[in-house]
Amino acid sequence: MAGALISVGSRLIAAAALTVLIAAITLALLHLLGPEWSRFAPATCSETRCFCEMPRSGAVLLQPANSLSSFGYVFAGLLIVLMSRSRDWRSAFPPLAAMILGTAAIIVGIGSVLLHATLTLWGQFFDVLGMYLVSGFFLIRALAKWWNIPDRRALVHYALLCAVLVAILYGLPEVRRWLFAVILGIAILLELVFARPLRLQVRTGYYIAGLIANIVAFTIWNLDQRGQLCSPDSLLQGHAVWHLLGAVALWFAFLYYRSEEKRAVRG
Repeated sequence: MAGALISVGSRLIAAAALTVLIAAITLALLHLLGPEWSRFAPATCSETRCFCEMPRSGAVLLQPANSLSSFGYVFAGLLIVLMSRSRDWRSAFPPLAAMILGTAAIIVGIGSVLLHATLTLWGQFFDVLGMYLVSGFFLIRALAKWWNIPDRRALVHYALLCAVLVAILYGLPEVRRWLFAVILGIAILLELVFARPLRLQVRTGYYIAGLIANIVAFTIWNLDQRGQLCSPDSLLQGHAVWHLLGAVALWFAFLYYRSEEKRAVRG
């Protein structure tokens, strides 16, 4: 028991240290590219409002609170990757799939930083890319369990789905939000109705906890976007809370998948 706690603690420390390193590298690259972000095509959200936080004119991070809170996804993703490399992995959830989920979470975080730091179209591309990688992962995992798709074939399906989503993102960036919502909604429905009953001894409570975190996060996101929960010059931003709760939801999703037990092999 003590050894397990030490192992988890060491992974937490390692994930925190790597998050700081990735944050330093990302900020250094932004310093090299910025702060004249106006020379790039603006994000499509600028036609309405890019959330509540007031952009700091001439700053490397136009929205510092929304930018820095995005590293919560990076921390969660790194922790998932480190946990997937455990030598005592006993879950039916393949370690490779866990690493893919963790990597997708890291991409979500970095992409979110790029959007909120620059408010550019290319920053928006990388932000939505991560969202598609995560929602596509949930969809394929549910379908793979429901239709009994082997892991390697499921990986091919995931790659093909991501390729299609990236093409849509490049050609039709204005559909990004509703398409993400549709994919995520279908993935949740398929998981709860068809996939979950097939998972051996899976702890559904983790999935529900993730859903609750996401519902609270989306409520705050909506209030922030509409300006109903808004203090533009404050470092306490509703959208930043959305980022942190989203990272928590991804961690619960990982715990849910990892809790599935392997089926006994009959001799």
